Amino acid sequence: MPALPSSLFEPVWVQFAALWPEQPGFDPAHPLGCHRRRIPDRVVFEHVIAALVHGCGYERVASDACSDRTIRRRLRSWAEAGLGERLHELALDAYDRMIGLDLADVSADGAITKAPRGGERAGRSPVDRGKGGMKRSTGVDGYGIPLGITGAPANRHDSPLLRDTFAACSIQLRHHWPERVTAHLDRGYDSNRTRDLLEEIGFDAAKVKKLCRQVEVSQPLDELIRRLNQAVRGWCAYFRPGVSSATFAYLSHYLWQRVWRWLRSKHRRATWGCVQGSGVRLARDGRVA
Repeated sequence: MPALPSSLFEPVWVQFAALWPEQPGFDPAHPLGCHRRRIPDRVVFEHVIAALVHGCGYERVASDACSDRTIRRRLRSWAEAGLGERLHELALDAYDRMIGLDLADVSADGAITKAPRGGERAGRSPVDRGKGGMKRSTGVDGYGIPLGITGAPANRHDSPLLRDTFAACSIQLRHHWPERVTAHLDRGYDSNRTRDLLEEIGFDAAKVKKLCRQVEVSQPLDELIRRLNQAVRGWCAYFRPGVSSATFAYLSHYLWQRVWRWLRSKHRRATWGCVQGSGVRLARDGRVA
């Protein structure tokens, strides 16, 4: 069974093949003019897609038709040619024309991954006993679609990476932003540097606590929930596969706490049972329900 349906795989492969010219079957630099036949790019590309879909290493998806070393060598050559960024740019453009990106609400956050082989962007990981690690700062739209990514050593703070993250998003979007963009960031970005950066690039900052204060108690609860959904939807959609359930439990409790305080301000004579019966919680798809 293929990792992706042909209706999804074929358009991506056609775009990729147009960016990468067809290579000869044998290595022309070989001294004897012959060698083992080169594995077609499509075969390697299928193995890469399988690794991305299943979230496993290249050793797991390697087969008799393509080894894990071939996958790594081919990926290295594709990365040096910049094919990943160009394919991502085309995919974002096609997605925006067919479905539509929610660029009015964007969010960014960092995640630490292992880097056992080191590298110029690897550093001591503060969550892995000082072993080699790398931090990936990713920007997403309102639906969790990745827009841009930047890497840094694992011991770097998230706040200094925000400028490079939004710069990478602008490059991939061809600097196409709506007139008003709201950036939804967690408390780790709460600094004067972040405020100056958002003011420089023309983005608005939004937080859960700030949203609860902005919505007047005279407005219905649905308005507050709608604003909260815009704030947490993109973050939850992107980080749901790799973040522990304890993090989402904490976020759900924090959201309920802020909404509970807003409801107590709206209904000052209401009892705890009435407020608790509103049933506000964080759903599995990242919505405040």
